[in-house]
Amino acid sequence: MAEKVDVLIIGAGASGAAVAWSLAETKMHILCLEQGDWVKPTDFPTNGRDWEARRFDDFAISPNRRGRVTDYPINDDNSVMKVANFNGVGGGTIMYTAHFPRMHPSDFRVKSLDGVADDWPLEYADLEPFFAENDRMMGVSGLAGDPSFPPHGAPLPPLPLGRTGGFYARAMNRLGWHWWPSFAAVASAPHGGRAGCIHLGNCTPGCAQGAKASTDITYWPEAIRAGVKLKPRCRVREITTGADGMATGAIYYDAAGVEHFQPAEMVILACNGIGTPRLLLNSAAPGHPDGLANSSGLVGRNLMLHPWPFVRGVAPEPVDEHGPIVTIFSKQFYETDPNRDFVRGYMLQFSRAQGAAADALAGSDLGLLPWGAGHHDAYRDLASRRLSIGVACEDLPEEHNQVTLDPVLKDSDGIPAARIDYTMSENTTRMMEHGIARATELLEAAGASHIGTSRTVLNMPGHLLGTARMGKDPARSVVNEWGRSHDVKNLFIVDGSIWVTGGGVNPTSTIQALALYVADQIKRRLGTLFD
Repeated sequence: MAEKVDVLIIGAGASGAAVAWSLAETKMHILCLEQGDWVKPTDFPTNGRDWEARRFDDFAISPNRRGRVTDYPINDDNSVMKVANFNGVGGGTIMYTAHFPRMHPSDFRVKSLDGVADDWPLEYADLEPFFAENDRMMGVSGLAGDPSFPPHGAPLPPLPLGRTGGFYARAMNRLGWHWWPSFAAVASAPHGGRAGCIHLGNCTPGCAQGAKASTDITYWPEAIRAGVKLKPRCRVREITTGADGMATGAIYYDAAGVEHFQPAEMVILACNGIGTPRLLLNSAAPGHPDGLANSSGLVGRNLMLHPWPFVRGVAPEPVDEHGPIVTIFSKQFYETDPNRDFVRGYMLQFSRAQGAAADALAGSDLGLLPWGAGHHDAYRDLASRRLSIGVACEDLPEEHNQVTLDPVLKDSDGIPAARIDYTMSENTTRMMEHGIARATELLEAAGASHIGTSRTVLNMPGHLLGTARMGKDPARSVVNEWGRSHDVKNLFIVDGSIWVTGGGVNPTSTIQALALYVADQIKRRLGTLFD
């Protein structure tokens, strides 16, 4: 049998890497099991001319389309949004856009402010030092002084707005709307041994140059140097428990499909808002027949996916084809406005074009590229002029939006797969339509033509939140206010599943700040951790 470890972390993505690095200073024996593998930068699609095609093949955002041996299938047939994730060291940070806004203070007090959902058991101020620490570790670029947010800066200067960002900014100035340069986990200058961005513009299918901060090149090298052990290609089937109800370790399969047991004093889950409830539900046993840590019945419930429609158009002048995808955002409609027919709000995220094939696909969606004699002329008019505005809608929790175990579908090791049941609420639908209207208004003010909306790309972010929520009441939450399971005193969760509400921004910055916060709470309580 394997040697017992002090801490077993399951998942090596955004949160697993952060918690491993933070706990390393305790000198405990820490092991992380990751079902995916290391991804070599030389294997990223962006090293070849076919990089755009591979975004829809072996580097697709959907695991069902990607179908790597390290993936697990997800039944999302009964969901208006499709799931995006990535299995490997670095997790979703390999393929994210690296837009890095923080949650707002109001996002933690939705019940108090707006009478919906629930308040978090902590506040923005509790996380502020961990946001700052994470910004340093990830190498965040940004500009201090955003009037829509509490004061904070960034370790690196902001990324250049480029022609695209300037185009959007001038239009918002004419409308009198808020805008600000993006906070991005993309190095604008050398940082932590990584070179600054050289504006290739193909960020999402892996940044081969290393300017984009994925945790395989930020947190993990430092954690490993500090003594943390990381084992890839280890697919965990279940968390085991003893007669005392405490977690005893995990059963996993190696790359050859051989079953192993890894004993541990403490288990930390960092498997995202789909993988964590899937693992807890697959860990059902006589002492917990409805799944591990599920006395509340909330494991898998309250799934939030961030509906994210896009409004597209064509600029009257050339804009950028290269550079980080997002360099500018607007919070004009982020907070609740009593004059609107919905509560909470959304962020407008302004994107650059992302390659010649993407221009062609968008042009086809907008009806601008006819087949036949006029095709090339039409494409010349479209190339380098495409505009795209994402509407990042807050997705309030609803218990019927959930992750369960599929009764038929299994992964390659025979482990039951996750099933997603998700519908958009009336509040979210009204918010989405308001955002689409405002994005359309902005493009019209900017002089764009051929404006259209794509509601078929609602899976673009793939933000997986809320399925093992935190709270002080064991009847209404899965983990307590510092990430420890109410039911299993040596089981912790640090990924996006512990979110109470979803906010209207990209979640990675807040996910990692929460992971560092939980790690800090563990270190402060080592003497009484399981009491």
